[in-house]
Amino acid sequence: MESESESGAAADTPPLETLSFHGDEEIIEVVELDPGPPDPDDLVQEMEDVDFEEEEEEEGNEEGWVLEPQEGVVGSMEGPDDSEVTFALHSASVFCVSLDPKTNTLAVTGGEDDKAFVWRLSDGELLFECAGHKDSVTCAGFSHDSTLVATGDMSGLLKVWQVDTKEEVWSFEAGDLEWMEWHPRAPVLLAGTADGNTWMWKVPTGDCKTFQGPNCPATCGRVLPDGKRAVVGYEDGTIRIWDLKQGNSIHVLKGTEGHQGPLTCVATNQDGSLILSGSVDCQAKLVSATTGKVVGVFRPETVASQPSLGEGEESESNSVESLGFCSVMPLAAVGYLDGTLAIYDLSTQTLRHQCQHQSGIVQLLWEAGTAVVYTCSLDGIVRLWDARTGRLLTDYRGHTAEILDFALSKDASLVVTTSGDHKAKVFCVQRPDR
Repeated sequence: MESESESGAAADTPPLETLSFHGDEEIIEVVELDPGPPDPDDLVQEMEDVDFEEEEEEEGNEEGWVLEPQEGVVGSMEGPDDSEVTFALHSASVFCVSLDPKTNTLAVTGGEDDKAFVWRLSDGELLFECAGHKDSVTCAGFSHDSTLVATGDMSGLLKVWQVDTKEEVWSFEAGDLEWMEWHPRAPVLLAGTADGNTWMWKVPTGDCKTFQGPNCPATCGRVLPDGKRAVVGYEDGTIRIWDLKQGNSIHVLKGTEGHQGPLTCVATNQDGSLILSGSVDCQAKLVSATTGKVVGVFRPETVASQPSLGEGEESESNSVESLGFCSVMPLAAVGYLDGTLAIYDLSTQTLRHQCQHQSGIVQLLWEAGTAVVYTCSLDGIVRLWDARTGRLLTDYRGHTAEILDFALSKDASLVVTTSGDHKAKVFCVQRPDR
């Protein structure tokens, strides 16, 4: 989960008008938003005021699963194990992990075995299984206050559980799932599906709104820090910035403004003024969230000499896999499938460092409050880089297959990884430079 920027209270901020429904028509009153930082309590109240459409739920499979701990899978990446804790209850590749944002003491993992588990980081003890999924669990995450945990599988079955009671409180069957994310201030869940829709539900009431994109998958999405907008990327290369209150798209980037291939990832900076998007076209685009205009385009030097892609073509050798903003310096990091970590200077829009990995980068995360960026890759290694110098600080090993996802605790003391070796691991980060 990304760290959220602090929001100050704006005493003179007028409340947003509620959204009204008359039959099949939406009566939308467009109001001016105060550009000042929103009050968190106001954001929660605004989400309470959103009128959601009532949607019929389809019942998911409520059958439980028998818990069968599996022996470790021995792969080709034998070597030292730097991890402190190994969670081994999954019986197939573990696709996703998220930490509870309030205490950073719990993890939720989902895998190819159609299972999701909530477990304790300190000793790997299982708290409960999120049972009933019927396909690979590819998305999992805790709500902003850590009271709820959501899991989603590839078929589009989403489930939400109350953490303290370990009980399922909501489920819904959408289309094939592409991504899922909690709202940063309210018990509201968003998800993108293969039919191009972005869904937004109040949990546990299930009240629903949909944001209709183009007729192609909504491949990635992120709620902006103000909690009022979301940026969504699509398979056709377009980017839309949605107003979550009014239900309309504020900006649409397409054609030369968009990407020339499916989007793979989006990120926002700490105050939500800038958006970074990545695509299989090997480009990362810097977009102003206010104007919706592209203000910078980044492309790695290793592929800069390749000819431009024609319409409908995709790069077979490289793509942007992950990206993010540094919170303390005007830097952005972009990770590529060919193993390149590029550090860009946003103030000059130039390449500052290029750090090479032996295999493709799967994901990167910035450490809050520092210029250290973490990467995980297909070689099963977590690496820490100093973005100021481009120097490798340290690495952590222990998986015997590729790392598929990872999460970082708020104080950067723990890294939690998931892998194709059927394991999740907890690494204690020790750095002499802090």
